Amino acid sequence: MPALPYPKYSITNLYLFYTYATREEYQKATGQEPPPWNQYRQPKCWFDPNARQSTSRRIVYEHALATNEENGVPLFDSQGRPQLDALVLDREEAATVNIPPRGYGMTNVPGADVPEVPTPMRALEPNEELFRDFAGIIMVKNTDLYFKAEAGFGEDDRGLLKKIAEKLGVK
Repeated sequence: MPALPYPKYSITNLYLFYTYATREEYQKATGQEPPPWNQYRQPKCWFDPNARQSTSRRIVYEHALATNEENGVPLFDSQGRPQLDALVLDREEAATVNIPPRGYGMTNVPGADVPEVPTPMRALEPNEELFRDFAGIIMVKNTDLYFKAEAGFGEDDRGLLKKIAEKLGVK
Protein backbone atom coordinates (compact mmCIF):
# COMPACT_ATOMS: atom_id res chain seq x y z
CA MET A 1 0.00 0.00 0.00
CA PRO A 2 1.49 3.35 -0.96
CA ALA A 3 1.90 6.24 1.43
CA LEU A 4 -1.34 8.08 2.13
CA PRO A 5 -1.75 11.47 0.40
CA TYR A 6 -1.57 13.41 3.67
CA PRO A 7 1.39 15.21 5.26
CA LYS A 8 1.01 13.08 8.43
CA TYR A 9 -1.32 10.36 9.64
CA SER A 10 -1.90 7.87 12.43
CA ILE A 11 0.36 4.88 12.83
CA THR A 12 -2.82 2.78 12.89
CA ASN A 13 -2.95 3.22 9.11
CA LEU A 14 0.08 0.91 8.95
CA TYR A 15 -1.44 -1.86 11.09
CA LEU A 16 -2.02 -5.18 9.38
CA PHE A 17 -4.88 -6.06 11.73
CA TYR A 18 -7.72 -4.15 13.34
CA THR A 19 -7.23 -3.35 17.03
CA TYR A 20 -10.21 -3.62 19.38
CA ALA A 21 -10.46 -1.15 22.26
CA THR A 22 -12.88 -3.26 24.32
CA ARG A 23 -14.25 -6.76 24.61
CA GLU A 24 -17.65 -5.40 23.54
CA GLU A 25 -16.17 -3.88 20.38
CA TYR A 26 -14.56 -7.22 19.51
CA GLN A 27 -17.86 -9.05 19.99
CA LYS A 28 -19.80 -6.52 17.94
CA ALA A 29 -17.27 -6.59 15.08
CA THR A 30 -16.70 -10.36 14.93
CA GLY A 31 -20.00 -11.71 16.22
CA GLN A 32 -18.04 -13.93 18.61
CA GLU A 33 -17.53 -13.81 22.36
CA PRO A 34 -13.90 -12.83 23.05
CA PRO A 35 -11.80 -15.43 24.84
CA PRO A 36 -11.82 -15.00 28.63
CA TRP A 37 -9.29 -12.50 29.97
CA ASN A 38 -6.09 -14.31 30.93
CA GLN A 39 -4.14 -12.28 33.49
CA TYR A 40 -1.02 -14.38 32.86
CA ARG A 41 -0.73 -13.30 29.21
CA GLN A 42 0.02 -9.83 27.90
CA PRO A 43 -2.98 -7.81 26.79
CA LYS A 44 -3.45 -8.20 23.03
CA CYS A 45 -6.15 -6.31 21.16
CA TRP A 46 -5.66 -7.69 17.64
CA PHE A 47 -5.60 -11.13 16.04
CA ASP A 48 -4.31 -12.64 12.82
CA PRO A 49 -7.24 -14.45 11.15
CA ASN A 50 -4.84 -16.64 9.14
CA ALA A 51 -2.49 -17.63 11.97
CA ARG A 52 -4.09 -21.01 12.70
CA GLN A 53 -3.55 -22.11 9.09
CA SER A 54 0.20 -21.54 9.39
CA THR A 55 2.34 -24.67 9.15
CA SER A 56 4.87 -23.09 11.49
CA ARG A 57 4.50 -23.07 15.27
CA ARG A 58 5.77 -19.52 15.40
CA ILE A 59 4.81 -16.60 13.21
CA VAL A 60 7.21 -13.79 12.44
CA TYR A 61 5.83 -10.34 11.72
CA GLU A 62 8.64 -8.32 10.16
CA HIS A 63 7.50 -4.90 11.38
CA ALA A 64 6.14 -3.83 14.75
CA LEU A 65 6.86 -0.86 16.95
CA ALA A 66 9.86 -1.68 19.14
CA THR A 67 9.01 -1.14 22.80
CA ASN A 68 10.65 -1.51 26.18
CA GLU A 69 9.52 -4.89 27.53
CA GLU A 70 9.16 -3.61 31.09
CA ASN A 71 6.93 -0.59 30.50
CA GLY A 72 5.88 -0.63 26.83
CA VAL A 73 7.50 2.73 26.05
CA PRO A 74 8.53 2.98 22.38
CA LEU A 75 12.24 2.75 21.62
CA PHE A 76 13.92 5.42 19.49
CA ASP A 77 16.99 5.42 17.27
CA SER A 78 19.92 7.84 17.55
CA GLN A 79 18.01 10.42 15.48
CA GLY A 80 14.96 10.29 17.76
CA ARG A 81 12.77 8.28 15.38
CA PRO A 82 10.64 5.39 16.66
CA GLN A 83 12.22 2.03 15.93
CA LEU A 84 10.64 -1.00 14.31
CA ASP A 85 11.49 -4.59 15.16
CA ALA A 86 10.31 -8.08 14.27
CA LEU A 87 7.58 -9.62 16.42
CA VAL A 88 7.58 -13.40 16.94
CA LEU A 89 4.49 -15.10 18.39
CA ASP A 90 3.26 -18.66 18.81
CA ARG A 91 0.60 -19.53 16.26
CA GLU A 92 -2.18 -19.74 18.88
CA GLU A 93 -1.14 -16.45 20.48
CA ALA A 94 -1.23 -14.70 17.10
CA ALA A 95 -4.70 -16.12 16.38
CA THR A 96 -6.42 -14.81 19.51
CA VAL A 97 -7.04 -11.63 21.43
CA ASN A 98 -6.54 -11.14 25.15
CA ILE A 99 -8.57 -8.02 25.86
CA PRO A 100 -8.82 -7.02 29.51
CA PRO A 101 -12.17 -5.90 30.92
CA ARG A 102 -12.46 -2.12 30.58
CA GLY A 103 -14.98 0.49 31.51
CA TYR A 104 -16.85 1.66 34.56
CA GLY A 105 -15.74 -0.16 37.68
CA MET A 106 -12.96 -2.02 35.88
CA THR A 107 -9.94 -0.66 37.74
CA ASN A 108 -6.99 -2.66 38.99
CA VAL A 109 -7.71 -5.64 36.73
CA PRO A 110 -4.99 -8.20 37.55
CA GLY A 111 -2.51 -8.53 34.67
CA ALA A 112 -3.84 -5.54 32.71
CA ASP A 113 -1.05 -3.26 33.89
CA VAL A 114 1.61 -4.80 31.63
CA PRO A 115 2.41 -3.53 28.12
CA GLU A 116 0.22 -4.73 25.26
CA VAL A 117 1.60 -6.90 22.47
CA PRO A 118 2.44 -4.45 19.63
CA THR A 119 0.34 -4.63 16.48
CA PRO A 120 2.18 -5.83 13.34
CA MET A 121 2.51 -3.23 10.61
CA ARG A 122 3.23 -3.12 6.92
CA ALA A 123 6.67 -1.97 5.83
CA LEU A 124 7.19 1.76 5.52
CA GLU A 125 7.23 3.13 2.00
CA PRO A 126 10.39 5.02 0.92
CA ASN A 127 8.57 8.33 1.46
CA GLU A 128 7.21 7.39 4.90
CA GLU A 129 8.88 8.00 8.24
CA LEU A 130 7.79 7.51 11.82
CA PHE A 131 8.12 10.52 14.12
CA ARG A 132 7.04 11.88 17.48
CA ASP A 133 4.32 14.47 17.07
CA PHE A 134 2.76 16.78 19.63
CA ALA A 135 2.53 15.22 23.13
CA GLY A 136 4.83 12.37 22.04
CA ILE A 137 2.23 10.65 19.87
CA ILE A 138 3.86 8.46 17.22
CA MET A 139 2.69 9.38 13.74
CA VAL A 140 3.65 8.67 10.14
CA LYS A 141 5.12 11.46 8.04
CA ASN A 142 4.74 11.49 4.26
CA THR A 143 8.12 13.08 3.49
CA ASP A 144 6.94 14.22 0.03
CA LEU A 145 4.12 16.29 1.52
CA TYR A 146 5.07 17.07 5.11
CA PHE A 147 7.28 20.09 4.48
CA LYS A 148 4.98 21.41 1.75
CA ALA A 149 2.07 21.54 4.16
CA GLU A 150 1.14 25.07 5.04
CA ALA A 151 1.67 25.73 8.72
CA GLY A 152 -0.46 28.19 10.62
CA PHE A 153 -2.67 30.83 9.09
CA GLY A 154 -2.48 30.79 5.29
CA GLU A 155 -4.01 32.15 2.09
CA ASP A 156 -6.97 29.77 2.22
CA ASP A 157 -7.76 30.99 5.73
CA ARG A 158 -7.54 34.64 4.63
CA GLY A 159 -9.87 33.97 1.70
CA LEU A 160 -12.41 32.28 3.95
CA LEU A 161 -12.32 35.18 6.44
CA LYS A 162 -12.75 37.67 3.59
CA LYS A 163 -15.87 35.83 2.37
CA ILE A 164 -17.29 35.72 5.91
CA ALA A 165 -16.62 39.43 6.35
CA GLU A 166 -18.33 40.24 3.05
CA LYS A 167 -21.36 38.16 4.02
CA LEU A 168 -21.56 39.95 7.38
CA GLY A 169 -20.97 43.37 5.80
CA VAL A 170 -17.77 43.90 7.75
CA LYS A 171 -14.70 45.51 6.19
